[in-house]
Amino acid sequence: MVPRYDVLALLVALTLAMAAACSTDDDDPVQGGSSPDAGSASPTATDPPPASDEQELAVVGHATRPQLRLTQRAADRLLGGEVRRWRGLRVAQDVRAVERDPGTIAVVPVADVTPTVVVATVAGVDPVRDHPDAITVAVAGDVMLVRNVPDAAASLAPMTPLLRRADLTVGNLESTLSTDGQPTQGSDSFGGSPALVPLLRQAGFDAVSLANNHTGDFGPVALVETVDVLADSAVVPFGAGATLREASLPAVLEAGGTRFAFLGFNAIGETPAATPTGPGALSVRMPPRTGPLVPADLDRVVRLVRRADRQADAVVVLPHWGEQYTHRPWPVQREVARELVAAGADLVVGGHPHWVQGADAIDGVPVLHSLGNFVFDMYWQPPQVREGVVLEATWWGDELKAVRLVPYAMEVGPYAPRPVSGRRAADILDDVWSASTGPFRG
Repeated sequence: MVPRYDVLALLVALTLAMAAACSTDDDDPVQGGSSPDAGSASPTATDPPPASDEQELAVVGHATRPQLRLTQRAADRLLGGEVRRWRGLRVAQDVRAVERDPGTIAVVPVADVTPTVVVATVAGVDPVRDHPDAITVAVAGDVMLVRNVPDAAASLAPMTPLLRRADLTVGNLESTLSTDGQPTQGSDSFGGSPALVPLLRQAGFDAVSLANNHTGDFGPVALVETVDVLADSAVVPFGAGATLREASLPAVLEAGGTRFAFLGFNAIGETPAATPTGPGALSVRMPPRTGPLVPADLDRVVRLVRRADRQADAVVVLPHWGEQYTHRPWPVQREVARELVAAGADLVVGGHPHWVQGADAIDGVPVLHSLGNFVFDMYWQPPQVREGVVLEATWWGDELKAVRLVPYAMEVGPYAPRPVSGRRAADILDDVWSASTGPFRG
């Protein structure tokens, strides 16, 4: 669980009547460091809006920049309207200005913060993520714990603290939990056993998507057994089932009084599409792997998103889609994502490409096209297959307030993802931002 702090005392509203004179550039040190100087940003003559006695203010920066870590004194000067330019960054008063320009920060009411910007910490406290009402949902990429992975428990261990401190954790399980059948993809058939379930639970997973191209690797009997094993455990399956109706059911989980619905669909093929009477995955035929986009398939998923939106406070969709070994999503992914958002999706998080891919914001809703491999044994491929990000999404009730990407890397052999920092972390995030659009474009 995320530690809770009382941030109200730190971020009470400040009036514009400040006694001290100020310069146009704040030299007050920050804790840890600030974003690089934007250079060409020009100063403005606007001040933050007057604060009421109850209004909380926050400083927000561009989504692609490191989170600002402010001292209390620096925060007081920014929130109080003393500074129009700070460490080379233009100080504005609305979120949209920050979304458009990485060289801008803004002072805004905390209520106006959106997941397309990053809120600064003040004296070590994040006013969004450390808020008493905050709920954290962690999403991991493709989890494949068999074949050449020598020890599944050891592979999951380094990231377990991060996954377990979230209120809910979900991921994409890229294997069966049964080998009761013949392998359908040769050496690329990923067959596990029920013994993996307690390991997933111990690592922090609350639900896993089975809507991918490996759930059918040992045929229909093994697929149904995989679903049943999970259904009898504390790790809830979604995205596949003995029938289309079962495959269409979301995993509905509650945290902090908020109901979350998780839906998954497979656009890659190989696992059969579920039918009214036959097992498989909830599927959408679309490029690049399963032909042109089939409107009837997408319409079915859109209806399911609308239904989930009525059942739950927040809807998260996990598509298995896209082209392998590239950071750039196909245009059709953005087309499908727009339909999902219009139907009520509050967050879209994709998988399958084995590399991280870009991020978009559609009507303010983040779309992460691929988080990369979480655990996978692809030792023969370039290092990008052993890099990825965990998505940490912070909600206040039914409102998504923040997203954070936590970079990690795996070593060949144990295939255990470990958080990274410094240049390695920056390079992984640059791979995301360079293929992104709108407020997530680097």
